Amino acid sequence: MAGGKMKKEKGKPSQHTPYQGGISFHKSKGQHILKNPLLVDSIVQKSGIKTTDVVLEIGPGTGNLTKKLLDAGKKVIAVEIDSRMVLELHKRFQGVPSSRLTVIQGDVLKTELPYFDICVANIPYQISSPLTFKLLNHQPSFRCAIIMYQREFAMRLVALPGDKLYCRLTVNTQLHARISHLLKVGRNNFRPPPKVDSSVVRIEPRKPRIEVNQKEWDGFLRICFNRKNKTLGAIFRQKNVISMLEKNYKTVQALKISQEGLLMEADNKVDFSNFADFVDDQEMEVDDDGVDDDEDEMELEDGVANGAQSEFKNKVLGVLKEGDFEEKRSSKLSLQEFLYLLSLFNKTGIHFT
Repeated sequence: MAGGKMKKEKGKPSQHTPYQGGISFHKSKGQHILKNPLLVDSIVQKSGIKTTDVVLEIGPGTGNLTKKLLDAGKKVIAVEIDSRMVLELHKRFQGVPSSRLTVIQGDVLKTELPYFDICVANIPYQISSPLTFKLLNHQPSFRCAIIMYQREFAMRLVALPGDKLYCRLTVNTQLHARISHLLKVGRNNFRPPPKVDSSVVRIEPRKPRIEVNQKEWDGFLRICFNRKNKTLGAIFRQKNVISMLEKNYKTVQALKISQEGLLMEADNKVDFSNFADFVDDQEMEVDDDGVDDDEDEMELEDGVANGAQSEFKNKVLGVLKEGDFEEKRSSKLSLQEFLYLLSLFNKTGIHFT
């Protein structure tokens, strides 16, 4: 259970399951407490906590994992939104000094997080994306995070090019961190059990960071993954895509002239804040398996095929040809290939902001 936003089920009374100590766990609030002590031990062991580490725990609940983290690390900072759980933690660990355990009551998405070396979290599924990018935004950068996610979300994070779950979320996350799968966790390990299985993943922020203009990177990926199984040639022939890129191109050229060649990349640093409200809008990533590419490509061109190709359209397609990307698909491109393709566009003055 974690200190995040509490999601209510419309039209249904709040579901809850009694705890032996009298506390009720609410499914509608994402409260699912780990009850398997062997699993708790395994998570702590795989976390690689050092005796000198400050550990951030998100969603400590009644403190089953907290106790093990205190045994392993130097200090635990626990963030919990539920005042009942905070009271339970204070009762359970009343003999532990504040130098070893600090409990912060609040919504983790709205809380300014202190320094920590490692994060361990069992979170409500509904805050998965914003919490992940909030952590990646944290400075100074931490060593790693061990997080329990809904299994499908976790598999999106660790997906490889060509995997069915490979998506924009995958590439955005892997731009900033190396992610590996640690454990599959069945739903019966929780009280109350959720409707789906979970997975534990390890997130290690990249050091040094990969330098990109984050707003442009996000705009670029949105176009590429709008129809991830179509060829990039088909995607970038779309009339609306060409029109948007040409407008950006003209704006950039005008700015360059007005500023007499002033570099446009002065603020080219990673800005994770754009991901604060990041949603894995997978419904926007159309699965086009089984659709004839050539037939669909004619449709995407929106009547342009019968007219003369514009000079700018040739410029865009020329970039794809230069990098041998015209027949490739976003669903099978690696992070390095996306970075290379964006650099080719930028080199010719084409931008995505």
